[in-house]
Amino acid sequence: MQDNPAQIPGRIKELREIMEISAIDIAHEIGVPYETYEKYETGVLDIPVSSLYKIADKLGVDATVLLTGEDPRMDTAAVCRAGKGVQIERYPGYEFSSLAYNFRGRTIEPLLVYLDPSKPEAAPVAHFGQEFNYVIEGKVKVTVAARSYVLEAGDSIYFDAGLPHAQSAVGVPSKFITIIQEK
Repeated sequence: MQDNPAQIPGRIKELREIMEISAIDIAHEIGVPYETYEKYETGVLDIPVSSLYKIADKLGVDATVLLTGEDPRMDTAAVCRAGKGVQIERYPGYEFSSLAYNFRGRTIEPLLVYLDPSKPEAAPVAHFGQEFNYVIEGKVKVTVAARSYVLEAGDSIYFDAGLPHAQSAVGVPSKFITIIQEK
């Protein structure tokens, strides 16, 4: 399932307005300056995954609602067939596919991430919880705090996601699974 990431800011703004929550209150609640939040809602800035989950929590919805416009439906098991996850291009060179988007009440977020080495490296991010990355193909440089690790297919890393971290492809297009625990 391919989603249009340009629709996400509009969904957020619409839900926030329906719930009569000010943009200033949401910005404060998720811990970003109002000016940054305003850029999220207008689509000027990409919304970090961690902020997306915080916004969803403050709006009382599953992040899937913000990503797809639909509520997740499954509560026993949710199968995601090859190539059918909700795909989002976070920024040029970093695309992910949510593999459990249709499961209600998720406590972890498994994502399949594609990295393009021809694009600039992303700025580090930090969010609550822990994160696990498992490289499927290619080479991925994972930077956690001030240290970098180059992982190849079959390698993995588990880390405190509260530390600034980033992933980038090394030389070839790469693919990895990330499992993020944020709740």
